[in-house]
Amino acid sequence: MPAFDSNGVEIAYTVTGEGPPILLIHGFASNGRVNWGDTGWTSALEGSGRMVICVDNRGHGDSEKLYDPSQYSSSIMADDAANLLGHLGIAQADVMGYSMGARICAFLAINHAERVRSAVFAGLAENMIKGVGGGEELAAGLEAASLDQVRDPMPRAFRIFAESTKSDLRALAACMRSSRQKITEADLSTITAPVLVAVGSEDEVAGPAEPLAAVIAGAKVLYIPGRDHMRAVGDKVYKQGVLEFLAELS
Repeated sequence: MPAFDSNGVEIAYTVTGEGPPILLIHGFASNGRVNWGDTGWTSALEGSGRMVICVDNRGHGDSEKLYDPSQYSSSIMADDAANLLGHLGIAQADVMGYSMGARICAFLAINHAERVRSAVFAGLAENMIKGVGGGEELAAGLEAASLDQVRDPMPRAFRIFAESTKSDLRALAACMRSSRQKITEADLSTITAPVLVAVGSEDEVAGPAEPLAAVIAGAKVLYIPGRDHMRAVGDKVYKQGVLEFLAELS
């Protein structure tokens, strides 16, 4: 994967397809290929006539691994995303983030509004405002000597996923201790780009979509029926809803 220097940190990325650009920001313990390639998103977006940019967030995939939690705030990772667009010479792009990526996407839309043509916040809704608990338990589960020592269902599920993506567990633990910043309703209300909030109807991690959409002028809601946090990512309803949202902007 190509990479560039973002304020002293090496960030890996891919660019495929041609057309209006869309930047995809993956979730915690994932990477661009797993979150967007393996789920069919890259091919679907390319097929709709788009240039697809996938970033590996710092500490993930092929990007540089850091072990200081202060290096993983969502606003810092949003700076990485903005710097990537600048590196590629792209003034403005549509942006979609899933879970942690949705939080990063929101900071991008707030702190670098000029870079964001539209935004899709997926896999994280009301809990972007309220916060998602259990961060220390998840971090401890990642740092455990083995999976057998992780008993609680949620930390165990994330440990299994992190191992399946061959992630650096120590880097992810540092990220988990920093990246789950709450975003105030006042800050979210400053977003002027068109927004779609997309979550699984059974996604307890994300929380309901309406409270988030209500504080962003004109935001739309898409529920992905019967899907929880882990199973919504590649769903055809999610894909179709996003493609329709993007098409309406053209």
